[in-house]
Amino acid sequence: MTKTARPILSKLFAAALALATGLGAWGLPLSLSIAAEKDDEAIQNEITDEIRAFCTNIADAARDRRYLLQKSELEQLQSDIEDRIATLEKRRAEYEHWLKLRNDFLVKAEGGLVEIYKNMRADSAAEKLELVDVNVAAAIIMKLKPRLASQILNEMEAETAANLTSIIASAADANIPDEPS
Repeated sequence: MTKTARPILSKLFAAALALATGLGAWGLPLSLSIAAEKDDEAIQNEITDEIRAFCTNIADAARDRRYLLQKSELEQLQSDIEDRIATLEKRRAEYEHWLKLRNDFLVKAEGGLVEIYKNMRADSAAEKLELVDVNVAAAIIMKLKPRLASQILNEMEAETAANLTSIIASAADANIPDEPS
């Protein structure tokens, strides 16, 4: 029996059942209407069994197809992740290159700055260092000879000198290893 014939037959049996039920009320045999109901139920059971068999037969194929789709999605995600990792590695390499150039420049500039401030008068150096970032000023003062550094700090405003001194002290504490307890 074809798939298209079943719904048609089911409708015919339903119509026959309605007709038989109606005719049974007019005095026709009731056994005819009961037989039609049983046939309809049997057809429904047969259709249900065939649907169940069909679903069971295609379950493995559907599962395999679903696994293939999931595998394809995972492979695409893996490819995207690998692309992103490659991009990040490229950017990291660029960043490291620029960081190295910056650090080389700072080493050269720092040496030059120390020499500049070393040759300045203490009052003039103090005036200029008050305008510079406190971390840069502290780094420069740390590189100077203690006598010149003290003269420069002496010429600065008390608050600025105190800030620089606390930064220098913190840097010195960071270089001292912790004492064992």
